[in-house]
Amino acid sequence: MSETRPISFDAPLGQRIIELHVWAVRQGLLGTAAAELLDGFCQRLVLGGLPLWRASAAMRTLHPQWGGYSYLWRRDLNAIEPSQFERGTEYRQDWLTSPFAYLVGQARAEGGSGDPWRHLRRRLCGPEALLDFPLLEELARAGGTDYFAQIVRFGPEGDASRGTGIAYSFTTDRREGFSEDDLTLLRAVLPALSLAIMAHAGHTIASGLLEAYLGGDAGRRVHAGAVERGSVESIRAVLWFADMRGFTKLADGTAGLKVIDLLDEVFETLTAPLRSRGGQVLKFMGDGMLAIFPLPAETQAETCRHAMDAAREAMDSLDRINRARAEALRPVAEVDLALHIGEVLYGNVGAADRLDFTVIGPAVNEAARIETLCEPLGHKVLVSAEFAAAVTDAGRLQPLGHHSLRGVRRPRAIFALNL
Repeated sequence: MSETRPISFDAPLGQRIIELHVWAVRQGLLGTAAAELLDGFCQRLVLGGLPLWRASAAMRTLHPQWGGYSYLWRRDLNAIEPSQFERGTEYRQDWLTSPFAYLVGQARAEGGSGDPWRHLRRRLCGPEALLDFPLLEELARAGGTDYFAQIVRFGPEGDASRGTGIAYSFTTDRREGFSEDDLTLLRAVLPALSLAIMAHAGHTIASGLLEAYLGGDAGRRVHAGAVERGSVESIRAVLWFADMRGFTKLADGTAGLKVIDLLDEVFETLTAPLRSRGGQVLKFMGDGMLAIFPLPAETQAETCRHAMDAAREAMDSLDRINRARAEALRPVAEVDLALHIGEVLYGNVGAADRLDFTVIGPAVNEAARIETLCEPLGHKVLVSAEFAAAVTDAGRLQPLGHHSLRGVRRPRAIFALNL
């Protein structure tokens, strides 16, 4: 395939390229989702006579759990199959055996001085067939005859190790394979399609990062424009305050990486039961954790039940994890937890150029003070009188009398959650 082949935009091929360029740019301006973009692109290719059988687009992303996203289009389904790639060994192995890893390796070997939009073509049948990747063998067995892959890279020229990109593949089952016009069309239009996809991908990446670092609701609010310092609203919420017991001593006598491993496992164990019950983690503070359950008045009792169920599940899971860690001679963690209800201010607080989206108010301080009573009272989960008053299943709570809270004028009634 000639890469310098001149294109007449008065000819049918040139007209098709212009039409697809205009369409892609318009979709990018509209913020069309990546899956919808690839689906529309493939449908237009087929309607224009390109014998497309299968197509895919994949890109890396910035997310602590997901390494990347991919979208697969198949003619027989005429629909997109989206996938997420979880970070880990399996994802890396799939990548290393792919045509795309080969293309990236070639670019790095050349120091980024070659074609920034690298491509690869393989015949899948006949005397010219070359099945040098596992994926190509799979496609050939399924009836594919010709394969074309291209990476459209974003980033500085001359440095293949920087930037991001989108990896595309196109397969046909037509006996003759792709024509030169088919491949010219793809190579000419993919940059415009890539810009449109990246417009949506940038929005998705920003949303994912904000939710990962701020929490689901707080991240969505910030992404929607809630960025002004001092912009807060008063909400009523269940406050969930957890802290590891004896962490300072443990950290002093334990290797740093082992401490991080313990913290990660503890925080995941505490967070997991919140995800399905409406709890939102606002922040991790060293060895502590603050979460809230927004509290509509009509679901107060139900929300409190969800918070108690989450607390019980978290403590049961921590017990199992601690037993396994002790058997493996790894450090263990005891966690104390307080549940409270109160009015809090929810929003942006901080310096002019460094904000925190959090909750503040006396109720937050009281939740932290209640947590400190867990060890002296001999219970892992304590709840306030305000929380207890909102619970319909009082049998789950054990009254422990009135106790003084540091910084609070009058002693408060405290209850233990029966685990």
